[in-house]
Amino acid sequence: MYDVVVVGGGTAGVAAAYTAAKNGLKTLLVEKKIHLGGSITSGLVLPVMNSGKSDINRDFFDKLAEEMAKYGAQIDFEGNKGWFDPEILKIVLDKLLTSVGVEIRFLTSVYSVEFDFHKNIKKLFLQQELLSECINKLYSNNSDCLRDVEPKMLLEYLDKIDSDNISKENKRLLEPIETRYVIDATGNCDVGKICGCNFIENLENETQPVTLRFIMSGIDMEKFAAFLRGIDADNEVSPIERIGEEIHLSTAYTWDKGSRWALKPIFEKAVAAGDLTEEDSNYFQVFTVAGCRGALAFNCPRIVKNVDITDITSVSKALIEARGSIFRLSRFCKKYFPGFENAYISNIADDLGIRVSRRIKGKYIYTERDIIEGKRFDNPVLEANYPIDVHSSAKDGSTLKKIGYYQLPVESLMSADVNNLFVVGRCISADFKAQAALRVQMSCFSMGEAVAKYISALRG
Repeated sequence: MYDVVVVGGGTAGVAAAYTAAKNGLKTLLVEKKIHLGGSITSGLVLPVMNSGKSDINRDFFDKLAEEMAKYGAQIDFEGNKGWFDPEILKIVLDKLLTSVGVEIRFLTSVYSVEFDFHKNIKKLFLQQELLSECINKLYSNNSDCLRDVEPKMLLEYLDKIDSDNISKENKRLLEPIETRYVIDATGNCDVGKICGCNFIENLENETQPVTLRFIMSGIDMEKFAAFLRGIDADNEVSPIERIGEEIHLSTAYTWDKGSRWALKPIFEKAVAAGDLTEEDSNYFQVFTVAGCRGALAFNCPRIVKNVDITDITSVSKALIEARGSIFRLSRFCKKYFPGFENAYISNIADDLGIRVSRRIKGKYIYTERDIIEGKRFDNPVLEANYPIDVHSSAKDGSTLKKIGYYQLPVESLMSADVNNLFVVGRCISADFKAQAALRVQMSCFSMGEAVAKYISALRG
């Protein structure tokens, strides 16, 4: 029996699990991959973007930045201390969460749930891919199955799981877990989907393109910075700062006409020469990486075609297209940017950068109007001023609407259908435009921390 089970170990999930355990709750964190961090580590979505200077529910983020600095894997750039090394982050998150007693299950996901009479989740049935493969082989009378998994591990599972917990449909080995509260931090609201929760309907035009990020290393950053200073002397879109012995910077270009893009003539030349497709040039943004000399993290390519993230075929095509674009972008950088002569692709994200997906119908549906009016709430989980940021696949179709400070109520993180289910991250109860402001990592950290504190208060 756990007080809290957190499903998903991304930004919102790790903040929730850490805070719950630190507050004395018996906490299990379930993660389908082999490490924590989600969008930052698997998706290479870095740095964490600033979302204001409020101190509401930022204790975990502050602790994380402090620990990352001890590892030489964090910097403070232009007042933002969320510049991290994504590889070291995996190690630091393991350390932080286990230090407060969080039990972590990697390579594990939720298969089904069991409710009590009051529409509370009573049990979660967990599946582990390695053991599920093994049980399939057992049913097939394949004696070689024990080569795939340690016999002790298999016997321990078989000892505590009776035959009723082996799914007859696909013979998956399921482990029942009892819990008082569940926090869905999966990003796609996977637990909510399993529970049969209602979702906010996406209208036809309520989509945002996905991105597959990557990192290039071996860059002469002094040379590249000098080049940027030459074409963007006033640093309008290319801030550059020396931190210690290293140069840190960022720069950007899009095919939209809204800003003065210093890189525009270079991209136009590359497209005309056939070194890039026009679609390759639709969005380009780079950031240096804390602790990684000579490395730049790319917030691109942004896939122009609409991608249904719930459809494997659609996602597969997007991944193939994106990796092709990454190669072209890398060759473009080597040809057109001084400092990239010896550069190479060192990392491609394991996950697509997804900006919008399922959104649960909560006890309160947060709206764009709430943001614009700066509506106040009795139980706010965050206070931020990140703009309404809607990416579009069409030229000049994107929106970046700057606004004042706004709050998000805890009721938007509560399922309207399941009493003890909370949702954190991009799949919260908010309309399309409001979610476009709230989906950033800093807000997700705050959501996770706030829900854990709320549950702790309920538990007394």
